[in-house]
Amino acid sequence: MSLEALQAGYRQLAAAAHARGLRITAGTIPPFEGALEGTPFAGHYSPAKDALRRQFNDWLRSAALFDAVVDFDAVLRDPERPQRMRPEYDSGDHLHPGDAGYRAMAEAIDVNLFLAKLRP
Repeated sequence: MSLEALQAGYRQLAAAAHARGLRITAGTIPPFEGALEGTPFAGHYSPAKDALRRQFNDWLRSAALFDAVVDFDAVLRDPERPQRMRPEYDSGDHLHPGDAGYRAMAEAIDVNLFLAKLRP
């Protein structure tokens, strides 16, 4: 996957939603270092994938394509090790949040985003 391919896909999603008069909210990609270790999917994480994730998130935060962006990366990342999810939010597989992580994600969403007027 390339940054350009991700950007193109997200541009298409935003354009399709706006063409139909819909608001679209995007979410950044959370960190996933150590994801799926000890499973048949071990090796899912790589420093190159993390670099792509960070580049994409930086672009997403500033792209102005979406009606809102929720920064799940900022919510879930470990401040001591930003390529990894905070331990208290991790389900244990280092990829998916647990209950506390999903609660933190939900609390990061401003419900007023869904009440705002549509773009003209």
